[in-house]
Amino acid sequence: MLIEMRESFVKSGVGVILLLMLVLSPGAASQPAATTEEAVTGKRVYLPADFERYAPQTALDMLQRVPGFSIRQEDSDRGLGIASGNVLVNGQRISGKSNDVITALGRISANSVERIEIMDGATLDIPGLSGQVANVIVRSGGLSGQYGYYPQVREYFSDPRLASFDVSANGKAGAIEYTIGLDNRANRSGAGGPTLIYDSDGTLLEHRDERWRGNSDNPRISGKFAYEGEGGSIGNLNVSYRRYMFDYLETGTRTREGEAERNRRVMIEEEGDIYEVGGDYELGLGTGRLKLIGIYTGNRIPSETDVTVAFADDQPMIGSRFARTGEESERIGRAEYSWKSAGAEWQVSGEAAYNELDSLSHLFVLRTDGNYEEVPLPGASAQVEEDRYELMGSYGRPLGENVALRLSIGAEYSKLDAGSAEGPRSFYRPKGEISTAWKISPRADLNVKLARRVGQLNFYDFLASVNLRDDTETAANPDLVPEQSWNLDIETVRTLGDLGTTTLRLYGQLIDDIIDYVPIGPTGEAPGNIDQATVYGFRSSTTFNLDSVGWPGARLDAFVQLEESEVEDPLTGEKRPISNNVMRNSGLALRHDVPRTDMAWGASAFYTYFEKNYRLTEVGRLWEGPVWVGLYLEHKDVYGLTIRGSIDNIADARSMWDRTVYDGRRTDSVAFVERRDRLIGPIFSLSIRGKF
Repeated sequence: MLIEMRESFVKSGVGVILLLMLVLSPGAASQPAATTEEAVTGKRVYLPADFERYAPQTALDMLQRVPGFSIRQEDSDRGLGIASGNVLVNGQRISGKSNDVITALGRISANSVERIEIMDGATLDIPGLSGQVANVIVRSGGLSGQYGYYPQVREYFSDPRLASFDVSANGKAGAIEYTIGLDNRANRSGAGGPTLIYDSDGTLLEHRDERWRGNSDNPRISGKFAYEGEGGSIGNLNVSYRRYMFDYLETGTRTREGEAERNRRVMIEEEGDIYEVGGDYELGLGTGRLKLIGIYTGNRIPSETDVTVAFADDQPMIGSRFARTGEESERIGRAEYSWKSAGAEWQVSGEAAYNELDSLSHLFVLRTDGNYEEVPLPGASAQVEEDRYELMGSYGRPLGENVALRLSIGAEYSKLDAGSAEGPRSFYRPKGEISTAWKISPRADLNVKLARRVGQLNFYDFLASVNLRDDTETAANPDLVPEQSWNLDIETVRTLGDLGTTTLRLYGQLIDDIIDYVPIGPTGEAPGNIDQATVYGFRSSTTFNLDSVGWPGARLDAFVQLEESEVEDPLTGEKRPISNNVMRNSGLALRHDVPRTDMAWGASAFYTYFEKNYRLTEVGRLWEGPVWVGLYLEHKDVYGLTIRGSIDNIADARSMWDRTVYDGRRTDSVAFVERRDRLIGPIFSLSIRGKF
């Protein structure tokens, strides 16, 4: 597989070089008609009039139509830290953990957006920003808002989705600007079809005919309140509460020659609460500005999985049950002090975070009398705690008329208690980054960033668990440590005049203590640390405005990503890809706003392919696709509403799983090979959206 990936990289190398030449070439290009551009700072400014033909309802709709720009979410798994996303609102990071950029922008009415500025992150006074950064300027006046309803039906296996909606309102009352939202991001999915089980020499052992459906609902209410006081003080308060509900049902028949037919049933139920309260306050202090941030998040989500097997003859039913109640919380306090001196921007910041998981799990087996009996599952119930403290300093300044530099450096101290035999463990880790922004020409930018990152652990990885649906077991491993990595990103952006914009990002990672499945004892396995891994790849995205080539109102967005990874397998010692890592990812999206009408139509095609998943007892690839194709028709003014009807999966993407399971570990003989091919079918969706 690595050889194939290297060949694909070599074959695509010419295209990468040509694209770099296109992006970096300083030749003149005509100015995009709907965009104001400042040659010195590299800022591109988009006004509401630039998006009129798309009839946007929200700030998110507008930002998604900015040529060549891709939204990057904040990586806030490990506390808050310095910025890692690429979207600001009124020059500020979107604060909070659950208040992600997609949600926040989706609740801002397009009527409230004054403009969108696209800038180089390293030129701004917020540490961590790099590459293209969007600053959405919002001004609330009178009450405005947006609403939408998103029903969906699938032809096969799934229940209809009838309760997916969102509604939000934003406005100003005195000195308080507010946004209040209510939504339910519901989902309905399913698939069905045959699964064939073979022995090691290819002989068919078992035929399975199975189907599943999954239903999730996430009703949420949230509020954001902003205050601007005298002297430039700024305050924000964010609150949200979400109810999480998920249920899964899988049924199937399994037949083997010479054995009684079996009917298998899998049920998974999860239902709980997720909540967050957070705020920040910024004020002038001395020669600079002080910002204080506090966030509390938590969730409690009990879950239960039941698997039963009934036989066609008089054998008693067999079954098992795994129940877990997990309660997680995180408290974060952060302070930032920024000032300007000697032509440079400075910041010092300190952060304290306290994370905790309290999990209680039980495993049961079904007795012949129909009652469940608990069986031991060592390491499945425990409390995991981490205390973390961070201190960072940042320095940024222009190095000339068209080059800017920003440097951040600091360290983290953490204490982790997961029930290890060594007791609580303490760690000191360096962190930081250096980034530059170079305005090569009025139409071309180059951004480079080298960063040292520390990842966040999933506390459930410390605990033992079982996956009854797939018949796998994970042992406890209290000795996990977070991943650390050196990350290099090189991003070039080139405006192509009336034709559009193109972006190319080259990236690489050198990862220490990467988390993958490792041996635990003579037969067990669990998530654990492997010394080192590498990742490298590129992603190119381009927006073509087809008006300039004779197709008025048409636009094509295209992207392609290739990635290669390598890690030493902890069982065999051989080099292999990182489990489930992306290999290839690409897409095309065409939209045509028919001139002099309120009609638009579009088509899209997306392709994604991942590396195999390597456990110590099996290796396989679980995926859907690999190609998804969709069409839509949209009317932008039906009594003031935008209505879109779409049909997806018209190229018959499938739900597939190919895996090889061994007698023991992967160094032993093959027990069986599983080949799954399930039908998903066409998906019909309706979107009804409006604003006020």
